[in-house]
Amino acid sequence: QVQLVEFGGGLVQAGGSLRLSCAASGSIFRTDSMAWYRQAPGKQRELVALSTSGGTTNYADSVKGRFTISRDNANAKNTVYLQMNSLKPEDTAVYYCNMRARPTAWTFNLVDYWGQGTQVTVSS
Repeated sequence: QVQLVEFGGGLVQAGGSLRLSCAASGSIFRTDSMAWYRQAPGKQRELVALSTSGGTTNYADSVKGRFTISRDNANAKNTVYLQMNSLKPEDTAVYYCNMRARPTAWTFNLVDYWGQGTQVTVSS
């Protein structure tokens, strides 16, 4: 069974930095992408940053130049990080790790896996 576990959330003052980590466990045939989403109270979940297995990265306009997504694929690990700098109060949200993958060699549809979420709170 695939599980994603996030680490690194917390409380930080505006202008500060946090680094989120997400580690996937369980057997996966092939990972297509790993990403970070966030959901603020009363708002829909939104994509923050995405990293494809081909090396492409995409960022929400609101975090470009401040957040950096990176991955550790060594030794078949599926680990993704989100370095968040120059944090703003509007970055306050629950951050979720996402992995989109083919679970087995005979499964051709991509499956989304989610972490449990980690709270990031930025005080003004």
